[in-house]
Amino acid sequence: MTTLVLHRGSLRANPYERWLADHGEKIVLLGSAEQLALFGEELPSGSPYVHAEVLADYDTGAHVAERAAELIEEFGVTEVVACQEFDIERAAVLRERYGLPGQRPDSALVYRDKWVMKQAAVAAGIPVAAHALLRSGEDLRRFAGRHGLPVVVKPRKGLLSVGVAVLREERHLEDWLREAGPLTGADGEPEWLAEVFVEGSMCHVDGTVLDGRIATLWPSQYCYALADFRDRKGRVDIALDPADPVARELVAFGERVLAAFGGPEHFAFHIEVFRTPGGELVLCEAASRAGGAGVRDVQRELFGFDPMEYPVRRQLGLPVDAGRRRDPERIAGQLLFTKRPGVLRSLPDPGTLPPGVVKYTAYARVGDTVADASHSGDFLAAFIVAGADRAETEARIRVAETWFRAGLDIG
Repeated sequence: MTTLVLHRGSLRANPYERWLADHGEKIVLLGSAEQLALFGEELPSGSPYVHAEVLADYDTGAHVAERAAELIEEFGVTEVVACQEFDIERAAVLRERYGLPGQRPDSALVYRDKWVMKQAAVAAGIPVAAHALLRSGEDLRRFAGRHGLPVVVKPRKGLLSVGVAVLREERHLEDWLREAGPLTGADGEPEWLAEVFVEGSMCHVDGTVLDGRIATLWPSQYCYALADFRDRKGRVDIALDPADPVARELVAFGERVLAAFGGPEHFAFHIEVFRTPGGELVLCEAASRAGGAGVRDVQRELFGFDPMEYPVRRQLGLPVDAGRRRDPERIAGQLLFTKRPGVLRSLPDPGTLPPGVVKYTAYARVGDTVADASHSGDFLAAFIVAGADRAETEARIRVAETWFRAGLDIG
């Protein structure tokens, strides 16, 4: 029995050999050369890995699926594991092609293609912003003329806010059209979506489905604009209190989305939801994988396990200790600083971390020349902070923010 793992990101963050230590199967790993270099990691060797390799242009190249198919045939692969956004649909197509268990293209596509996603939401009566596919510049101009400005444009299959733009003035439309290039792919299909800008706050609902049932599900609120990843401020994201009525509304909304979109027997999910000034909940988008940045770490603090690990174990028939579905017993949140350009002259002493910080990670070293952030997950530093409730957690986050800024020197 052999498992093919399609992997993008840090291997240290996804220790498959530990997750599957009691599995007794072999692992074949196919990953991203760019990501391996970014994290300064080496390919794993030795048991349970029987083969590991990386490919360049991993995110967009058709050669990745072709090479994965070759590995499936060469090693007699019986399971395909995929935890990251770029791999979800790729893995589903391979499973269908080879008759392997797990998520299939129909449910993968509804979580991956924002156009398909919004059509499924509309069919289920779930509110979404007015939207349209873009085949030409005239489509965008007509959309803006019909709905007014600002307009949001985004790739149909994007992630990490890459390519997302808020067009607030007429000149921004024309500037964007000049820079965007072709709006359709080689097959003639539109690759961009326009949406009405939704005023209000952004929340997200995260959790896991195990054995076809919701095992964990809890909402948090972003206290910043996701698409503005060069804002230089501390980006704060905190789980809501169980007693907060908004939390209950978001829980019910998340359950509606999962019921409408479906999914495999075992998966993590990340659902982003606008909450308007009038209190209406509007679906932004959803993914059948764990949330990015420190969402996994926050979920671990809330429920005691990694929301990426348990679905992988259950997919391969291994036991997990998720327990019955429950509310979190304490609250956690994250504080993120995206990169800003310059030479990093100093960082605060990690030996003096403020109370409540359960994890602190710096993504550059003193002396490094740091480039500007290229996407919303391009961090200079990240904190996971926990407290008895939201108020205590937020107060601790603000202390951590002051501590970091006082010790940071970059320029």
